[in-house]
Amino acid sequence: MPTFTDSATLETLKHEVLEANLDLVKAGLVLFTFGNASGIDRETNQIVIKPSGVSYSHLKPEHMVVCALDGTVKPDSLRPSSDLATHLHLYREFPTIGAVVHTHSTYATSWAQAAREIPPFGTTHADYFHGPVPVTAELTDEEIGHHYVHNTGLAITRRFQGTDPLAIPAVLVRGHAPFCWGRTPHEAAHNAIVLENVAHMAYQTVLLNPTAPPVSQALLDRHHFRKHGAAATYGQAR
Repeated sequence: MPTFTDSATLETLKHEVLEANLDLVKAGLVLFTFGNASGIDRETNQIVIKPSGVSYSHLKPEHMVVCALDGTVKPDSLRPSSDLATHLHLYREFPTIGAVVHTHSTYATSWAQAAREIPPFGTTHADYFHGPVPVTAELTDEEIGHHYVHNTGLAITRRFQGTDPLAIPAVLVRGHAPFCWGRTPHEAAHNAIVLENVAHMAYQTVLLNPTAPPVSQALLDRHHFRKHGAAATYGQAR
């Protein structure tokens, strides 16, 4: 049985995860109780995640569910999001991330349902994603029938073999919807909002020109690395 420890850091994380969940609502990325956001305290390996089926209008920090990396839920907690096993697998396999967001936002989900990656058609895409936003392989009937949520995580990490998850902080789960991540809950929600905008622009681009090419590697690199990496020049010095 894992040991659960209360701390100021964990309380702060509850507030941050709540705000990330509410940011998704404000941005129009979720309907009803769809979607979820989580965060992890890497020092204690405790995860905070949205409870399952609770209206966003009723959510408070104390409603956030605390669980261990093995999936054990802190006693007397609400039931966690039904996507918990996917979040846990991503935390185990992507040690550089600190938060995960899942939505069924309209345009990103449309690309997932079409089983199409989102090409880097422009510099807005390049600012956040250093290449196409990938789509996973289709799950088998057996994977769907047994440990479906965990197998969704496996499909994501298989697709990201050899890829830095912070260079492309999003994925389209084929026939399902997007998952995004970041170093913090705020960053993960921000990436999910940008992904939906990029997916919308890509959809419009394909409508206008079905054979539109992606930007050149040089332009992709130029815009991505002005915001990311040791040589980043965007924004103010920290």
